[in-house]
Amino acid sequence: MTFSLLLEVAVDSAARAVAAERAGAHRLELCAALEAGGLTPGIELIRQTRAAVRIPIHVMVRPRPGDFVYSPSEITEMKSSIKTIAAQNVEGIVTGVLLPGGRVDVPRTTALVNLASPMRVTFHRAFDQTPDLAAALEEVALTGAHRVLSSGGAADAQTGARTLRSLIEQAGNRLAILPGGGLHSGNIAEVARATGAHELHTGLGEVIPYSSRDITSFESAVRECLAKFQT
Repeated sequence: MTFSLLLEVAVDSAARAVAAERAGAHRLELCAALEAGGLTPGIELIRQTRAAVRIPIHVMVRPRPGDFVYSPSEITEMKSSIKTIAAQNVEGIVTGVLLPGGRVDVPRTTALVNLASPMRVTFHRAFDQTPDLAAALEEVALTGAHRVLSSGGAADAQTGARTLRSLIEQAGNRLAILPGGGLHSGNIAEVARATGAHELHTGLGEVIPYSSRDITSFESAVRECLAKFQT
């Protein structure tokens, strides 16, 4: 059996989105403040990016930097953001909520997943802060989310590759595990082989700093990453 390979690229501008699509990326994660791990982008950036590219866009829904334990007012803000995003003809959101002890907040995350439907939902790297990744995966599955972005609980996906493979096996066909964190052309093929993943995520922040507006270099880095991934 053969599988298609998919590369998702995190971007924080329409220019980077266009460059990623031109380089062959299959899907975008659209954020503000990538240097802070990604926050909810403004409506104008969402509209500009949607108008500029044809590939799927998944929009970050995260109201602030820091932990992923949100107050009732922050949950209300997240719900409002999802409603706004749903009207922009994008394909998905990236979000997640934790409990004070670090476990997945299943009821609140489920409410966000249900509100986002029929958009696809990725549970972001808050997952890596949970105390038991295998248990957290079962909790995310209960929410109805479609995908988990993870480094396997490690500093980067290359270090966490063995755990990521275990999570992929555990998830089976219930939801996808999307390895991400520190991926670039120098290690993406190795991580793909080690994990057995068919989708990988990169922002290339270690190669092209998020503050850089060198679009040509960013496009080249995405193209090189994709070429190594598909080898």
